[in-house]
Amino acid sequence: MTDCPFCEIIAGRAAAQVVREWPETIAIVPRRPVVDGHVLVIPKLHVTDFVASPDASATTMLRAADLAGDHPAGAMNLITSRGRAATQSVFHLHLHLVPRAANDGLALPWYSGRSRKDAS
Repeated sequence: MTDCPFCEIIAGRAAAQVVREWPETIAIVPRRPVVDGHVLVIPKLHVTDFVASPDASATTMLRAADLAGDHPAGAMNLITSRGRAATQSVFHLHLHLVPRAANDGLALPWYSGRSRKDAS
């Protein structure tokens, strides 16, 4: 066992709902998806974050874009973090694909997720 839950999933020692798999990348449903269709795209190589390996980061982004293009929702966030202060909780690069809908209530730090009422 390792301390990395994604490495455990990739090695087949931990369960996950696999959405798609490529030779170097895997896409899974997170344990606690924030909406239906929320997926994590993860390189099979243990890379701590998007700066640690530009090549792995680029390939993971390519796979995320491919997967997002197949999603019927259209509107979607692609989110990743680097470091605890940026809310990274698992130190293995992963990209969140989060389908969105108007007024879905999902908040991001720079947007509340809700429409503003006109002041006029």
